[in-house]
Amino acid sequence: MADLVMERPGDLPDWPEIWFLRHGQTEWNLEGRIQGRLDSPLTELGRAQAIGQAALIRDIAARVAAGPGGIYASPLGRARQTAALAMPEHSAIIDDRLAEIDTGEWEGQRKADLPQGPNDLALYSAAPGGEGLAALITRLRAFGNDLRGPSIVVAHGLAGQVLRGLATGLAPDEMGLQDNVQGCLYHLTDGRAQRIDPA
Repeated sequence: MADLVMERPGDLPDWPEIWFLRHGQTEWNLEGRIQGRLDSPLTELGRAQAIGQAALIRDIAARVAAGPGGIYASPLGRARQTAALAMPEHSAIIDDRLAEIDTGEWEGQRKADLPQGPNDLALYSAAPGGEGLAALITRLRAFGNDLRGPSIVVAHGLAGQVLRGLATGLAPDEMGLQDNVQGCLYHLTDGRAQRIDPA
């Protein structure tokens, strides 16, 4: 089991332990299209990634479900499908604040056809008619502040970069520099983010 640990001292939120899963690969991920708030189903690989995450999260999900925290998912179908495949014994609480960043006029467009930025978070945050990074940070910070115990979150790549960045004290311009991997588990605790890959 490989893992990647990021640690950042400084002003950290007082959040409980969080386990984060990004949804599996979707048809639009495969095609290089920007999804934002639009949706496309998981590919065969995406379903396999979610099933692989089940081995990483099974025991944790049982503990979380029995405690004061919760199992949460974005309202978008790709995250809900991933949650159902990764944790079939548990129902996720749907929280709109976990939706992916709204990319406005760019939703459904091929990434290769758009202006390029230093990273996806910077690029998508600048989408015409989109949500912007400040609004994404605000809603994810509010979500984290509302957690009452160790929790599992199933959401999206850029939302996950921001959630992990907040948990580890990164500045907004550093959040998009983090990895953005599907099929793994991120463990966030005490200002650290550890990536756990399937065996």
